[in-house]
Amino acid sequence: MPPLLTVDDLRVAYPLREGGLAEVVRGVSFTLGRERLGIVGESGSGKSQTGRAILGLTAPGGRVSARTLRFDGIDLLGCPPAQRRALRGSRIAMVLQDPKFSLNPVMTIGAQIAETLRMHQPAHQRLGRAQRRERTLAALADVQIDDPARVAALYPHEVSGGMGQRAMIAMMLIAGPELLIADEPTSALDVTVQLEVLRILDGLVAGRGMGLIFISHDLRLVSSFCDRVLVMYAGRVVEEVASGRLHEARHPYTLGLLDCLPRLGAPRHPLPTLDRRPEWAS
Repeated sequence: MPPLLTVDDLRVAYPLREGGLAEVVRGVSFTLGRERLGIVGESGSGKSQTGRAILGLTAPGGRVSARTLRFDGIDLLGCPPAQRRALRGSRIAMVLQDPKFSLNPVMTIGAQIAETLRMHQPAHQRLGRAQRRERTLAALADVQIDDPARVAALYPHEVSGGMGQRAMIAMMLIAGPELLIADEPTSALDVTVQLEVLRILDGLVAGRGMGLIFISHDLRLVSSFCDRVLVMYAGRVVEEVASGRLHEARHPYTLGLLDCLPRLGAPRHPLPTLDRRPEWAS
């Protein structure tokens, strides 16, 4: 079976004030099937820029290039802009990091989810208002919200962070995408809510046969949740390893990240630090 997504030599660059370009993603390559792929690294390593480039959400002024950037046989860089927009939200979706900044504060949660469904339904399959509401409540129930009708009538500031993140997931999944990019979807949540959100994502990905790119700082979380892990440093992928074989990682940067993980019952004096080497960025 051909991969759902093929990324070969992806590069993202932004112009500098003094002239020239600063590359923030440099030669990233990977393939994705209907599986869970984790991307980890420090802030500024290029994780989110990689996800945004795939979706076509690179900030104005950014320059995206690749030998291959293909989704289900579609050349994402060569296809017409209208086709790229049609893919975004309907077949490729992205859950952003913090619902407080991603949800529209002047629309109810239900109205925002229903609008997503309306915008991404083909013209010949357009649903009426009552049908959209029914689908909206079903989507909220799918992400384990107990009283969907009540939550649908609330505004984003009236719900907790965990419930807002669930609403974001429902909004991104209501159109039935085949690829979901989740950018730090649990970073603003406490541990118990994190586990609930991960269980929801796991069930939806397995049940729908989707591909998932899970972007996170948390190497332990990604290794326990994903099938494969890409480790990024300074815009490059320095290592790819199966999550079950993370203990076999060889790159010094990956080993440094693993060494910095907290260990219960073992004194850590002095605290470990990452040893960043100039050659890793070259």
